[in-house]
Amino acid sequence: MIKKCERTIFLSDCQSFYASVEKATHPGLDNLPVVVAGDPARRSGIILAACPIAKSFGITTAQRLGEALQLCPNAIVMRPHMQRYIDVSLAITGIYEKYTDLVEVFSIDEQFLDVTGSLNHFGCTPDELAVMIQQKVAASMNVRIRIGIGPTKILAKQATDNFAKKNASGIFTIGKDDVERFLWPLSIDKMYGVGSRMTRHFVALGLPTIGHVAKTPLATLKQKFRARFGKQSDIQAEVMWRTANGLDDSPVTPGTFDTPPKSIGHAMTLPRDYLTVEEVDVVLLELTEEVCRDARSKGFTSGTVHVFCMCSPYDSPTGFSQQRKMAMNTNHTLKVYDSVREIFRRNWNGLPVRKVGVTLGTLAGEEITQLDLFEDVTKLRELDRVVDGIKDRFGNTAIIRASSLMKAGLATDRAGKIGGHYR
Repeated sequence: MIKKCERTIFLSDCQSFYASVEKATHPGLDNLPVVVAGDPARRSGIILAACPIAKSFGITTAQRLGEALQLCPNAIVMRPHMQRYIDVSLAITGIYEKYTDLVEVFSIDEQFLDVTGSLNHFGCTPDELAVMIQQKVAASMNVRIRIGIGPTKILAKQATDNFAKKNASGIFTIGKDDVERFLWPLSIDKMYGVGSRMTRHFVALGLPTIGHVAKTPLATLKQKFRARFGKQSDIQAEVMWRTANGLDDSPVTPGTFDTPPKSIGHAMTLPRDYLTVEEVDVVLLELTEEVCRDARSKGFTSGTVHVFCMCSPYDSPTGFSQQRKMAMNTNHTLKVYDSVREIFRRNWNGLPVRKVGVTLGTLAGEEITQLDLFEDVTKLRELDRVVDGIKDRFGNTAIIRASSLMKAGLATDRAGKIGGHYR
């Protein structure tokens, strides 16, 4: 139970979000097992979302599509429509904002709401307000939401993940006095921020449950972390200890994603193994163009470029992740591409390439321009603006490089996608 003097935070989660949106868009699918998956002909053929009916057959998120269809041969497979999901997510956020002005987007299907001041306004309890919001979203968007309630964001999140998602009402509360009763008995993999690798570390340290971590004195936990992870692990130990105890002073902050980025990057899984450096060059140039265009649109130049590459075999991939400082800050595609290509050639092991990425770091404002004695930087910038303007007005494929028309080119295919998935 949450005491009246405490904050009241909701973490709202949309159930099987992508699949729910598809069912809302296609009412005839209401009583059928629906999964949303990437193109099965490509490596992106994994389950992105499965409705509760599909999950009852044992289908899970991130499962390969072929494995899912073995469990449920009659499953309706829908390809993702990312723009539709973004639009519905924004509409749901708009509904939340009718109940509180403190809404923080956590992901496309999760939002934090600070409703401390809303309870008196609506004259209801936290559970009653949660039901009101559930009913409004269901009536407006035909999407079911689950709501975890707590005095801190971390408790609201853990209430959602471990309890609200699993009970009939879709609502669950964990107050500060409830942490020991509800959270401590859970295995450590149920704690927010703990993945499979960290779970193995905790078990090896003799800390198999959330309670074991919470009850370990912080100084002792730091010593254990130093012995296992090195001297720089004190902060990680304290984060884990505070999470286990439900301690979190961070406020619900609207506009979290409005803060300036620290880096700008794009990556892609290739539709097939790329075997030659010439093939990879085509994709690296396309990725460089994307990140530079993003940087220009946000008014940034970059001082460092990072290249990521993953090579086959699939089960035990190799590759590299390297960055280098460029001669001067820039957002001009060909300038950055020179560094990208050099990094790739220097580090590639010659094995078939199946995933690559390019990221710009050390971002600075575009108004700070370093002049070049051998090139007209202003002229290059104006040329970039003209090309970007044409693409903004007429689409990403209005102007493309000739290399993208080659067999290895993916620019035309990517132009119809958001985040690697179809719009």
